[in-house]
Amino acid sequence: MWASTRKSSQPTKQLQKQERERLGVSFRPENFIPGLVLGFILGLLLDLSKPTKTLSKKKNFLPGKLQEEDFVSTNADQGLKMVLVVRQDLKMKSGKIASQCAHAATGMYAELMKSNRSLLRQWEDCGQPKIVVTCRNQQEMNKLREAAENIGLPTFVVSDAGRTQVSAGSKTVLAVGPGPKVAVDSVTGKLNLL
Repeated sequence: MWASTRKSSQPTKQLQKQERERLGVSFRPENFIPGLVLGFILGLLLDLSKPTKTLSKKKNFLPGKLQEEDFVSTNADQGLKMVLVVRQDLKMKSGKIASQCAHAATGMYAELMKSNRSLLRQWEDCGQPKIVVTCRNQQEMNKLREAAENIGLPTFVVSDAGRTQVSAGSKTVLAVGPGPKVAVDSVTGKLNLL
């Protein structure tokens, strides 16, 4: 009886030895280091996709200007929104307006990816609300931009390439925010909806 058990344990020892050899081959530095680097990058990407739950000060887009207000908070009742201000005097058609508004929203998104991901994540958590309003002309748009920047709201202005309906360099749409509804409304609240 002992002889039969010894015979059956011998193949098991051989299998264990073969498995150890196989594992030894797979744990080579040339296999391990690329896997470690790939895991680190994947971990960073997953971490960046998580919404933050902490207070974060909004970074100002103007260099050298001190930020005085803390617009980003964890208060769920305080929603964030973006307002897109379209110039009426350019007489753009609806397709052109839609395109320019898309440029403004994606331009602001790109800026926030570089400068303030925390604000961007909170705006995403609010559903990325966007409102489209109108202003009369370039002078009014400039005043709105200045007012928004003075209270620390991010802004982005679209300059048209001039390939279709408006001349090159025309400032077509101003994006104000994302920021707290109260702050954004203090700048754009009296403008007419498009």
